[in-house]
Amino acid sequence: MSPAPLPELDPAFFDAAQNARAWPFEEARKLVKRLEKTGKTEALFETGYGPSGLPHIGTFGEVARTTMVRTAFRLLTRDQVPTRLLCFSDDMDGMRKIPENVPDRAAMEPYLQMPLTAVPNPFGGDYKSFGDHNNTMLRRFLDTFGFNYEFASATQYYKSGKFDAMLLRAAERYDDIMKVMLPTLGAERQATYSPFLPISPISGRVLYVPMKHVDAKAGTITFNDEDGSETTVPVTGGHAKLQWKPDFGMRWAALGVDFEMFGKDHQTNAPLYDRICTILGGVAPEHYVYELFLDEIGQKISKSKGNGLTIDEWLAYASTDSLALYMFQKPRVAKRLHFDVIPRAVDEYYQHVASFNGQDAAAALENPAFHIHSGKVPVIDMPVTFGLLLNLASASNAHDVSVMWGYLSRRMPGVTPQNNPDLDRLAAYAVRYFQDEVLPTKTFRAPTDIERAALQDLHDQLDGKDGLDGKDLQDIVYAVGNAHPFDPLRDWFGAIYQVLLGSDQGPRFGSFIALYGVPETRKLIADALAGKLVKAE
Repeated sequence: MSPAPLPELDPAFFDAAQNARAWPFEEARKLVKRLEKTGKTEALFETGYGPSGLPHIGTFGEVARTTMVRTAFRLLTRDQVPTRLLCFSDDMDGMRKIPENVPDRAAMEPYLQMPLTAVPNPFGGDYKSFGDHNNTMLRRFLDTFGFNYEFASATQYYKSGKFDAMLLRAAERYDDIMKVMLPTLGAERQATYSPFLPISPISGRVLYVPMKHVDAKAGTITFNDEDGSETTVPVTGGHAKLQWKPDFGMRWAALGVDFEMFGKDHQTNAPLYDRICTILGGVAPEHYVYELFLDEIGQKISKSKGNGLTIDEWLAYASTDSLALYMFQKPRVAKRLHFDVIPRAVDEYYQHVASFNGQDAAAALENPAFHIHSGKVPVIDMPVTFGLLLNLASASNAHDVSVMWGYLSRRMPGVTPQNNPDLDRLAAYAVRYFQDEVLPTKTFRAPTDIERAALQDLHDQLDGKDGLDGKDLQDIVYAVGNAHPFDPLRDWFGAIYQVLLGSDQGPRFGSFIALYGVPETRKLIADALAGKLVKAE
């Protein structure tokens, strides 16, 4: 695979874009003003990647959101200013710890602190190194999702000389960089800190050692190597690299980066990156700081802890597009990233797609579907919601998508998996989600006396109502609830889902009856009243 081509933009959106309010446009306007000041004729967007592990859901979010800002910038500039998105891999970083998922952890111990691109690949295959393997996984990951980008390797950039001029300047302005960094460190760290990390000529490891001498004129650094011998190496040609904070600012200055977003955990360091970029003669880029994801109990998601949701887990139950919607919505608000957010994201995605085609240009630019698809929003006929399909899977105890189609075909004549593959995929997702996430925790309860009377009333009221649509059936459900002492009325709907479906909530019950069937719903109610559902649990 290879990066996707840059999507073409519809000029019909150019004028409306000038007043668009969606957050990608707000960020893109800052970038337009930046280029007006700097006189640059190209906008460079960058995202960073630490290849000590495999790409994850945050990687997707960062590239997806940056792509949204890039598209907004192209619209604001009427696509007259070239843009590039550089995905930069920090693969020259030393391997600080051995990943848990490698097949033979003991075999990797001799390579601790060596650059990731000097560590043998533990997974086999034709990859030159562990870093090369993970870089390939990153590129495959980005290609799968259709991103347009250029890949950059820190190892290649350092060794090829692309950073040489800036590294020599860092040697010249070593004291200025130290004045920025030292106040941020504790006393013990201050005594040994250096922005330069030499690569040991003896062991090949990335060394965290103090500098004995920095010769800006010669472009060299002198330090004690691992065996205690005084050693001098050039700062150029991959013989040394910068610590990660100075590296951020150096890279921005060397490459002329115009825009980079990063998580809130970088926010306190951003002024350091900016100051070092300025010291090295660059103009710090526009930033966008996004909030971090939380797990189901509100704790920050951590790769090392393994809490939260992985991208593979999301894509087992929903499409990439629904995940992109989740990334688009409120990036600066901390959001729970857990299984229970998926159904809502799926249904909201289809709602936005359905509304897009009837919107004028101004409204379309505020629609998340526009940003997810860079304006090329597909036409999708989705006659039912994911939430409704989940309730259908629950009521029918579906173990296979064919069970779902038994109901769907009956209620929607002429609709088949062949002529509506989007619905077929969604039904399959619903079955999988039900089996994995709903069924293990599905808990029915017996009705109270008030609920029992109301459910019996609903059972009777539905008799002979086979031909009614979801709206009329919902009216019956409402009328029954109002005829019984529920205060508030939502307690009635909570009882329906808890007693009949073993769930705390769901979509409009009238729509569920229309899809599941009136006779089937009456039997479901009768089984609940007879205690069969609680026993079946």
